[in-house]
Amino acid sequence: MSLPFQQVRYLTSASSLHDFPEDAGAEVAFCGRSNAGKSSAINTICQQGNLARTSKTPGRTQLINFFRLDGDTRLVDLPGYGYAKAPAHVQRQWQGLMESYLVHRHALCGLILLMDIRHPLTEIDWTMIRWSQHYKLALHILLTKADKVGRNLMAKSLTRVTSELEQHGFHAGTQIFSATKRIGVAQVQEKISAWIGQALVQHGPG
Repeated sequence: MSLPFQQVRYLTSASSLHDFPEDAGAEVAFCGRSNAGKSSAINTICQQGNLARTSKTPGRTQLINFFRLDGDTRLVDLPGYGYAKAPAHVQRQWQGLMESYLVHRHALCGLILLMDIRHPLTEIDWTMIRWSQHYKLALHILLTKADKVGRNLMAKSLTRVTSELEQHGFHAGTQIFSATKRIGVAQVQEKISAWIGQALVQHGPG
């Protein structure tokens, strides 16, 4: 199953569980630290320049943003986590919103976790990894901003992350990614297409 990523369109933004679109079909969510390059990754994967907002100020995405992919399938941009300059009450609001989505959303069939290749596996990343395993949710990791490091460090980081996940008994795909150089785009597109295709076969489109 190959999805038309270039046809993805903005659907809606949600600040609470009640604002989410109908919980039907299948969707894949993107999450990661505020400076991991999440919005740039979504734009590049969908071959569009400004689908997801990008900003030089981390933490700009404070809502859950839904994008219609194809039929009853969606991509979801979750609020970036770990932005220290955000007020405490705002951070709690983001956390509550994300938990509402991650725990209750039946259409969610996979989670793309983005990590800066120079600073992977922070404690909050491990929290997301443990969460995905607890809820038996498919997980795929993008080591972003690969264009900012040399090939040697790129390979070392990929090996380290893969090794540490295996040592802790976690199962997740891991790959190199760069929005700027379009490294790894086809690979993550194939992963998303496979997840959504499998989910629709198992549960039906609605």
